[in-house]
Amino acid sequence: MSRAQISALVFGVGGFGALVVATTSNEWKVTTRASSVITATWVYQGLWMNCAGYIQACRGLMIAAVSLGFFGSIFALFGMKCTKVGGSDKAKAKIACLAGIVFILSGLCSMTGCSLYANKITTEFFDPLYVEQKYELGAALFIGWAGASLCIIGGVIFCFSISDNNKTPRMGYAYNGATSVLSSRTKYHGGEGDFKTTTPSKQFDKNAYV
Repeated sequence: MSRAQISALVFGVGGFGALVVATTSNEWKVTTRASSVITATWVYQGLWMNCAGYIQACRGLMIAAVSLGFFGSIFALFGMKCTKVGGSDKAKAKIACLAGIVFILSGLCSMTGCSLYANKITTEFFDPLYVEQKYELGAALFIGWAGASLCIIGGVIFCFSISDNNKTPRMGYAYNGATSVLSSRTKYHGGEGDFKTTTPSKQFDKNAYV
């Protein structure tokens, strides 16, 4: 089992866990420090406490990210060299590449959703004409960005792990014809009843030339 695949699995599964935590968290935005000092309370909001249009888009992107991360984790386990499922090495390499692509898509969905949500918060915060309650970035956004980065890194490593399978040396068979013939002859020398190969001696009588 290659170390690259182990690292990719750790990054991918860790990123998937971070995405689950971020999606279910209620700390996507928090009230500003100025308003909290006045009211002495902190107000948190998540993806499931409002039905605004941009929040629904972020919600869909995070659900897609979690779903893709789940399937990417399953494909990654099937594509690992240490598992007995998945078929041959070539099939495992294709599954590992598919897992990498799915992890990358999961990270991109999470990155887009968190960035869209953060952009809305910062726009309202710096808008002087916005008179309603202003919020700051919550901890869930940073967890989502971290999980997206881990998924993308793990996916890239999985995609490049195919080169490790292609570089695996194959067993070659050298032609040892001369040595095999010699070894076969030596086996039949010595021992009772063994076949012996002798060459005729080249002895000539001097009368043969007369």
